[in-house]
Amino acid sequence: MKNNLKLAAFLLSAAFCAAEPTAATTDAARIARVEIGLLPPAHIAGTKFEPWTIASRMAHYRVPGVSIAVIADDAIAWARGYGLARAGDAAPVTPETLFQAASISKPVTAVAALTLVESGRLALDTDVNATLKSWKIPSAKIADGAPVTLRELLSHTAGLTIHGFAGYAADELRPTLAQILDGTPPANSSAVRIAFKPGTTWRYSGGGYCVVQQLLIDATGEDFPTFLRERVLTPAGMNASTFEQPLPPTIASRAAAGHRANGTRIDGDVHIYPELAAAGLWTTPADLARFALALQRALDGQSGFFSHTTAETMLAIPLAGSAYGLGIGVKNAGKNLQLSHDGANEGFRCALVVYPRLHVGAVVMTNSDSGGAVINETLRAIAREYGWPDYQVVDKTAVPLVPEAFDDFAGHYSREDVELRFYRRETHFYVRTPDRQRLEIFPQSDHEFFSLYSPETFAFQRDSAGRVTHVIRHTAGGVQLFQRLY
Repeated sequence: MKNNLKLAAFLLSAAFCAAEPTAATTDAARIARVEIGLLPPAHIAGTKFEPWTIASRMAHYRVPGVSIAVIADDAIAWARGYGLARAGDAAPVTPETLFQAASISKPVTAVAALTLVESGRLALDTDVNATLKSWKIPSAKIADGAPVTLRELLSHTAGLTIHGFAGYAADELRPTLAQILDGTPPANSSAVRIAFKPGTTWRYSGGGYCVVQQLLIDATGEDFPTFLRERVLTPAGMNASTFEQPLPPTIASRAAAGHRANGTRIDGDVHIYPELAAAGLWTTPADLARFALALQRALDGQSGFFSHTTAETMLAIPLAGSAYGLGIGVKNAGKNLQLSHDGANEGFRCALVVYPRLHVGAVVMTNSDSGGAVINETLRAIAREYGWPDYQVVDKTAVPLVPEAFDDFAGHYSREDVELRFYRRETHFYVRTPDRQRLEIFPQSDHEFFSLYSPETFAFQRDSAGRVTHVIRHTAGGVQLFQRLY
């Protein structure tokens, strides 16, 4: 408790360090509005809402450290760090503090691969097994003779398994890349194999990026960190970044520790990820902003990683409805084009969002499993300040119900191994699930409820006698029916 109080006091002090030179008066005001302007995804229409501060939301979610870089007018407008690099340690997060980029490693890897495509050393639409030397994708009946291509690997349409990776504690044996691909000890993940016919289904696959990692090594003869430094990190000016895992001792002291949702440091402070292409990048928000700006320059036909044509190829979505190009999420069209990617390693959460034709964007990195909520609230504050077309707060309308009406729905509801508990506290109605804190919900009809903090809704069902017997939970992932227990 004493340590938690110290952490909260530190966060509430809003300690930060500035790294990028700014036009002091104007940028200071904009930064301050972001720092005190964190927002939920929605609010009740007609009611007044006071935005949160970064410090208060970090304390609320027990996130020790946050680092932010904002892009405006084709440049890094500002970069700041907040809180602690390591809980229980006085070292603050600064803009130079290194975080694990997790899956934001994938667009960086994709750019490196596309530089080889542009130079003719790799092809997007031929069988990658023709280039792989030290390991090849095993054949599978379900593939029906269709080869796996680089375009499919980069866009998660190759039909391969393994969504993500847990990494390895510092004192654990770490597998070779071949052992990861075949799922053999000491690998802690299953083999990367074809599960769907290539080119027919979008299925996020960190395993597919391990194949890309092997492909780049075999095609160039270079080790992966060196090749990525030469092709992407150095050209983009990402001088603080590296794909070396574990971190070299010379820079390890600049790294944040990962933390669990309760605010405690993970064992050994960080997990090590030999799955470099999928999750291995150590970086800063400012360096990821430089990466985004270099990609933006290529899209504008200026000097960048590669030509305008290759940049457009990267943003082309191979499988309709997937909203994913070659290594990066693609949303909207025209001037509101949005490129994005999230990242989630053990103890770290981060996000990159950029609007290349509006010349704005941001990167937010945290050293906590619960950092996602702070990231989204911060992105809404940045969106409001810098005029983004997305990340806007949505007005929702609540119908008037007397608080006693909530009592009809209160109780425990079960589906398989998941239980929902609904209960009233005075004039408020809440739901609690096993994997998160309580969530207040609001009536949109006499039996349907919504949340301000997620897209899910809850619709209660009655039997012929009018007794509430079930609740239907609508989420972004589908519909779930829960039976009332009591």
